[in-house]
Amino acid sequence: MSMVEKSAEEFARRAFDLNLLDQRELESVWAELGSRNVSATDLQRVLVRRGLLTNYQVDKLARGDKAGFFYDDYKVLYLVGTGSFARVYRAVHKDTGKVVAVKVLRKRFSEDQAMTEQFIREGEMGAKLRHPNIVPIYEVHSNRRNHYMVMDFIEGRNLREFVRVRKKLGVDEAIRFSIDITAGLAYAAEHGIRHRDLKLSNVLMSSTGRAQLVDFGLAAVTGEDTDGDAVNPRTIDYAGLERATGVRKDDPRSDIYFTGCMLYHMLTGRPPLVETKDRTQRLSKTRFENIPPIMQLEPDLPPRVAMVVAKAMELNVNRRYQTPAEFLADLRLTQKRLSSPDDATNSQMEEGTDKSVMIVDSNPSFQDAFREGLKKVGYRVLVLSDASRALDRCDTEERVADCVVFGCHSLGKNGLAAFNRFGELDRTKNIPAILLIAEKQRGFVKDAQLNDHRIVAKMPLKMAEFRGVLRQLLSSTAS
Repeated sequence: MSMVEKSAEEFARRAFDLNLLDQRELESVWAELGSRNVSATDLQRVLVRRGLLTNYQVDKLARGDKAGFFYDDYKVLYLVGTGSFARVYRAVHKDTGKVVAVKVLRKRFSEDQAMTEQFIREGEMGAKLRHPNIVPIYEVHSNRRNHYMVMDFIEGRNLREFVRVRKKLGVDEAIRFSIDITAGLAYAAEHGIRHRDLKLSNVLMSSTGRAQLVDFGLAAVTGEDTDGDAVNPRTIDYAGLERATGVRKDDPRSDIYFTGCMLYHMLTGRPPLVETKDRTQRLSKTRFENIPPIMQLEPDLPPRVAMVVAKAMELNVNRRYQTPAEFLADLRLTQKRLSSPDDATNSQMEEGTDKSVMIVDSNPSFQDAFREGLKKVGYRVLVLSDASRALDRCDTEERVADCVVFGCHSLGKNGLAAFNRFGELDRTKNIPAILLIAEKQRGFVKDAQLNDHRIVAKMPLKMAEFRGVLRQLLSSTAS
């Protein structure tokens, strides 16, 4: 027998011995080849073309591997993802043919009892969750050799890869994906489970465009004790945030912050937090404090959307959304208002009841338009033409208005300076404020002091759109 014959037959025998091929399949392939006097490469080519083996299986067989082809009843087809702690494979049930994802703890952690227990706990908690925006876990297995879980296989890519290809997403799409993510979080929260590892790579995008959460693993169960001050490498960003904001470990609002980070990244194409592997930098408070307001990067962003992002990423946890359900409700309202800005779902006459707005603008026609448009829906409107006079009045009177609007299109840089000064004065820094800019003043945004209750709106702006922004700003600060 020649070396060529021996090579091809040896490969076939190895695949047969490992239960990757049966006798009938092999006989069929030999018949197609017309001879066993072929190279292993020719045999492999036919096996792959006919779908009897995958390239991944062929490569492992060629290397002489004997393990890793099966996990109990599941035959591995491909490696689809590798992380620091686990590998994910596309696999198929050998009897039913059901395609699944098998997530396997990496060998170097299999002897680590703490890591093994965490991995199994991750699977068991995830298996309790059944929601359209959470990738379901069907089985969890643990033995001396392997620790793995069986999950639904999602045809598609993760959100990080999706954003990398697209650079950044449109507002409607980013809001829709955020609604999917937050709906999954809200459902998990109802079952006492938090995620604790939210990032773009832990969101899978299905072929139908639905965002689904994976890796609920570090999910802290409400009320579960945690292990001292140890920082899990997978939750180091959470630890940094919670230290920076002075809250207890495993604060449920941390998931909301990192969901806001994902929305920021989708809208701008860049992560809000500096990406680094350095542990000290990831735990540093300045990493969370030095995030540019989203309007500085995207001045054309609808103010309503900017407010949602700012509130989700608010470092003052009491000003942040308090639950995923609250965040979800605001995202859905934002989606609705963006699709139909003129839809007055509230009674117009009740909209501005007991609320006052100060307009600081020197353009008489603008003053008249805003006075009429806001009074019509119940607001009390104060109008001042001089920015300095407006600041003096606000600084000497107790909460002169519920919101102050600075019109830079007429006041220019004086309006910007007044807006920033308004945010510094003790009496006024917590009062909602809107900086109105013209298209040619987009450069003002980078110098504006912005946060969740101090925003920019770009002219031209329909009155219905402005009222929507105002309504959202006042309601978010009231909550």
